[in-house]
Order: sequence, then structure tokens, then C-alpha cells
Amino acid sequence: MNKRNSFDAGKSTGRNSPSLLVSPSTTMNTKTKKQKIFSIESVPTSSPSIEELEEEEQEENEEDLGRTKTFDAVVKVYAVHTEPNWSLPWQRKRQMPSTSTGFVIEGNRVLTNAHSVEHSTQVKLKKRGSDVKYLARVLAIGTECDLALLAVDDPNFFEDITPVRFGQLPKLQDSVIVVGYPIGGVAISVTSGVVSRVEITHYSHGQTELLSLQIDAAINSGNSGGPAFSSKGEACGVAFQSLGDAENIGYVIPTPVITHFLEDYEKNQRYTGFPSLGCDFQKLENKDLKKAKKVPQNESGVLLRKLEPLSNSAKAGLRTGDVLVKFDGVSVASDGTVPFRAGERISFSFCVSRKFVGEFAELAILRDGVPMTFSVEMKAKDRLVPVSMEGRTPEYFIIAGIVFTAISIPYLKSEYGKDYEYDAPVQLLSRTYLKDKIEPDQELVICSQVLAHEVNVGYEDFSNLAVEKFNGVQISNLKQLVKLVEACEDEFLTFELDMRTQIVLDAKEAKKSTQDILNIHAIPSDRSKNLL
Repeated sequence: MNKRNSFDAGKSTGRNSPSLLVSPSTTMNTKTKKQKIFSIESVPTSSPSIEELEEEEQEENEEDLGRTKTFDAVVKVYAVHTEPNWSLPWQRKRQMPSTSTGFVIEGNRVLTNAHSVEHSTQVKLKKRGSDVKYLARVLAIGTECDLALLAVDDPNFFEDITPVRFGQLPKLQDSVIVVGYPIGGVAISVTSGVVSRVEITHYSHGQTELLSLQIDAAINSGNSGGPAFSSKGEACGVAFQSLGDAENIGYVIPTPVITHFLEDYEKNQRYTGFPSLGCDFQKLENKDLKKAKKVPQNESGVLLRKLEPLSNSAKAGLRTGDVLVKFDGVSVASDGTVPFRAGERISFSFCVSRKFVGEFAELAILRDGVPMTFSVEMKAKDRLVPVSMEGRTPEYFIIAGIVFTAISIPYLKSEYGKDYEYDAPVQLLSRTYLKDKIEPDQELVICSQVLAHEVNVGYEDFSNLAVEKFNGVQISNLKQLVKLVEACEDEFLTFELDMRTQIVLDAKEAKKSTQDILNIHAIPSDRSKNLL
């Protein structure tokens, strides 16, 4: 076969043939090759020189090396969780394993999500390309901001790892890549997208609202805690949640929130939280409302419509009906926003979230048209129904098979699932979200269930009813209820519950039957350890 036929045969093998991967210049005959070279050399071109090619190749190698070092700082998090059984508070749930993502930061620390290590009994980390898992310790958990800080005692873990550097808050349409270990494989995964929104967002884990980035990169299960990098190779946030009913809508905890969490830990050696004013505000956009509150036309602000009794704002002298005009010198618009960046505005709660617990904020208000200034010490929000019970076990008390406990958000999730806000009884939800503490140690005590026994016949179906009074005494917390029941010398134990429901028991028979009921249900004690 001659050379020409060989060349034609190579061309005719089809589009998918491997032959097409071979450059024709390697198969043409010597005469043709020389003619081709001569033809190219005879025409002036702007082809890069050898030096330029070498320089370009060196830049690509350096870029690849930088990318490798960045990815090497991203680790896989293995956690074993043993969550309390909120519905049966005398026991714990079966331990469950999980995997997520974290990354090494300055100071030989690892940053990840709070929900990745919450209620963990063991946490291990594995580096990229390694088969060794290193034990880690949880230093701090920030439930509100869904961040956690870990430490590894083995110095070998940090060998050949360059800590991730944090960059600035990205702008709209800036490119981002999310790196992590999501489901669907074992190797590191990279997804890319752009910043779609920068605004105050609801953090589902912490039940609070903080600044976040919305991106169109896929964030799947296992991506939690992984870094989001800007085009400069700096971390601009931490992946933490996605929008379930939409495609490619993910949320990232931005650098201002991360920095606040880290600085809080450095200052206090623990997480103290994001502060709250303890106030609810109403927009002041209606001209008649504005006029009634004696706000000048050239002024703006928001109306203080609710004040928590134990808040520092109340202690400082603020009242409902006041109009907040400025927060730390920043003017608040009538829609509750403040200037953010060029062409952008954001809720003034962003200014509040930048403060630390224990710092003071200057509030300029109008009261009946009179300007006034108050200095308010910032304080973490103290809810009647706590969002998290991290580090604490649920408390309970049992008498005659009646199980009493203090309600919390984890309890509501345990009873009614993640959609508890729709499925829980209205009475409980209204107390959870609308009722404030009036005493520092106040709790919302409920009758969670009744363990059936002949002594409590007729009450078996009672569940999740708030306890109002015991023998005529208003109940503030579970510890008080236990003391009142133990000290009771009356003939009957009378529990007044929600919706005017009553449980009345013979005092002697109730106390006598309790141990028998505990034995039947294999319950070790009639109360939690903190009530002993």
C-alpha cells in the first residue's frame, strides 16, 4: 500500500475513529511534509516563541499547584451522632453516622457546619488522597450561624496543608466554586456558579436570620461545611443549606458571619452568640401612621411594636411606640433597611448582627416627636422555647405516669417532624413564637404524654398540653413543679392544663403508683439528673 492510499484510508475511517485523534502531519509523506513546513516558514506569523510557551506553561503549572494546595485544605468529616430522644427523655436515640465537609483555616483549626457535628460522640477527619482518619475535638458550636470549630491534636494532620484564606464579600454575578464531598462518590467534588443574591436569609438550623449568599451552584447532601471559593482562590463562604423545591439554588454563609463567629470564640474562648435588641419593629411607610407618631416628613424610621420584658432595650428605657431613627449613627429607612453597598440596601438587622454580646449600641429614637438617645448593651436572644439544647439533656418528671417536660424546638421536631410549624397544635406554636419570658428561669412546661395505668384512667389520650397551674399555683418551670408536687400535703394533685383541661389525682395513690409504672416501662428514674 502506498503512502497516499494510506493517508486517504486514515481520513475515511469515520468521525468516531481513533485515527482522527492523530494529527495528519504525522502521516503525510516526506515530500508533502517539507512543502508544508516551507510554506509555513515563508509566511510571516505571530506564533509565540519558545520562551513565551515555556512561560505560559510555567504559569499553568503554578495555577494547578495553587489549586491543588487549596483543595488539599478541604477535608472530609466523619461524625457519629447520639441525639437525645426528646419524646422519651430518659433515653437516647440509636447512634447515626454522617459525612460532611470541612476545611483547614489559620491557627490549625478546622471549620465546618454546626449541624455536621451536633450531638456528636465522635468526629474524625480525612485529608484528600489519604487513607488515615484523624480524631478531632469540637471547640465551639454556633447554632444560630450553623458553624462549628474543630481541633486536631495530631500534628501530622496539618503537614503539607496550606490554610484557606478568607476574602471579601463577593458581588452579584461574581463566580464561585463549591468544593466538598457530597453524595454520589468518594472523591472531592467541585461545582461552579455565580452569586445570585446577597441578603438576610432564614437559617433553618439556628432558626434565625443572618446575612447569606444565594448561588446557583449545586449544594447536595455532604457538601455541608465545604468552602465556596472566589475567582481569586479565597474562601468567600461556607456551604450550609439549599432550597428543596428548586434546582441549583444553594446558600452560603458569607465571610462577615464567619469572621464574627471566629472573633467571638477568640475573645471569649466559647461561642456567645449573635446579639438581639429584644424588639419587634413595624415599617413606617404609611403617611397617617407617621403623622400620628409625630415623625417629620423628612425623617424616617421604624415603629417599635413589641418589647421583650427581660431585654436590655426595655431595661435601658425604650418603650413600645418609639420610632427608631438611627442605629449606631446609621439612618434607618421607613421600610427597615439601611445602605449596604452601591445600589443595594439591606435590613438593619444586619447592623445588629455585626455587634458582639456585651458591646453597646447607640439608638436614636423619636418619642412623641421628641428626639432621644439610648445606649443599649447587646445581649443574646433568650427565648422561652430554646432553639438548641446542645450540651444539655432534656429534663423530665414523672408522677403517676404523667410525663412532664420543658418544651424546645428539638422536641417539636421530634414530635411533629421538620414541618412542625404546620403540624404542631396552634396552642403550642402560639406560645412558642408569641410568648416572651417574664422571669429569667421561666420554661414552657407541658404534659407530654400519659403512661397508661389504672391510677390515671381517663387521661391516657392527653399529650402536649401546656401546664398552667398546680393546685392553684402558677407554674414557671419544671423544677418548681417538682418541688410543689413533693411538698404537697393536700388530698388531691390538681394540674391545670391548656384549654382549661384538668388532671386530678389522689395524692397518696399517685405517689405510690409511680415506681410501679417506672418498672413496667423500664424507666430508671422518675426525673432527670438535674432535678435530683
